Amino acid sequence: MEKVVILVDVQNVYYTTRQAYKRNFDYNVFWRQVTQNREVVKAIAYAIDKGDEKQRQFQNILRAIGFEVKTKPFIQRSDGTAKGDWDVGITLDGMEYAKQADTVVLVSGDGDFSLLLDKIYQDYGCATEVYGVPSLTAFSLMNSATRYLPIECELLLG
Repeated sequence: MEKVVILVDVQNVYYTTRQAYKRNFDYNVFWRQVTQNREVVKAIAYAIDKGDEKQRQFQNILRAIGFEVKTKPFIQRSDGTAKGDWDVGITLDGMEYAKQADTVVLVSGDGDFSLLLDKIYQDYGCATEVYGVPSLTAFSLMNSATRYLPIECELLLG
């Protein structure tokens, strides 16, 4: 059975699906699709914690689906800008868990991850799949993936 690692950039998928479709990503449908006939080695959802109850409930739903949820605090800088991304964490985990997988699945449109996918393929021969909103996914990321899967209606709630 094919072994898969699933890495979800929660903030990226939230904002891109809201911007493009004004709808939310359906994690249950995604899970059923991405795990069909596959053994899950690791599934991690990377989120920002602003400390509100609705977010905690959402994170518990992700855990119930099968994800390990990693959170880091949302940082509001004094100049009004905000910091809250998981790029380095996703990259480190991607490199670590790719060793045990046949396929690494990334849910993000962030072009910074194209280097990660190239490295995983080069070092481990791992196939890579990217799920992203077509109009908001970096071309470089689509090109680096072994397979690109657009987030469209069937992967959205409502």
